[in-house]
Amino acid sequence: MKHTRVNMLNIPIDNISMYDLLDRLRDGGVVFTPNVDHLVKLQKDREFYQVYLDADYRVCDSQLMIYASRFLGQPIQEKVSGSDLFPAFYRCYGDDENVKIFLLGGLEGVAEKARRRINGKVGRDMVVASYCPPFGFEKDPAECRRIVEMINNSGANVLAVGVGAPKQEKWIGKYRSSLTEISTFFAIGATIDFEAGKVRRAPGWMSSAGLEWLYRLILEPGRLWKRYLVEDLGFFRLILQQKFNLNRKRNFSRKNNVIESR
Repeated sequence: MKHTRVNMLNIPIDNISMYDLLDRLRDGGVVFTPNVDHLVKLQKDREFYQVYLDADYRVCDSQLMIYASRFLGQPIQEKVSGSDLFPAFYRCYGDDENVKIFLLGGLEGVAEKARRRINGKVGRDMVVASYCPPFGFEKDPAECRRIVEMINNSGANVLAVGVGAPKQEKWIGKYRSSLTEISTFFAIGATIDFEAGKVRRAPGWMSSAGLEWLYRLILEPGRLWKRYLVEDLGFFRLILQQKFNLNRKRNFSRKNNVIESR
């Protein structure tokens, strides 16, 4: 069944439910989970933007984006955050012996702890291997080749990368064609930390209210204050601009009894 896409700041967001996406991933694909921070970065980073457009699925990872989509008159039906999608994926395919996962990301030992915890939940060695890459690994071609070889030799056909945006998306975009055994790619940010129990997720009521950013800011103010309180505020101005431009087009179309696309 086809699904629609919502244009938000020139990024096509897949308007798809978690259930439908999990079913489609039987055939694999590259999945990115845009949030407010991604959308702001995408306005300035051409490489990030191109990699994003090349993904198979871009699903909404922010309640604030849900509110913005309603304001724009093109509502997104469901928030599908990476930290919800990834556990839903391994539970959905937990009994499928053909699905094997590689975890890439986190600090030393974190991905390995996440591997053990996930395998304990599903009752089999579904996560076959993990690796915590060194800082700056993405700028070291030799290290990247070693990681690609490690993944290709692991027996995994699903790769979950959690090294932060835009690094994780760019790395997938650059090495996707070299990862010959991988059919499904996830860029999942802090999800490996959540799965390892290293970082606690926001309470459900905060996530539903669009306040997950505030919870994370309280936990890590030194690292996140600039992102949330300075850089990401531009999102609201950009959404207002998009709304204004859409309204102007609609008014012009009604007046002239034609539909224009610019």
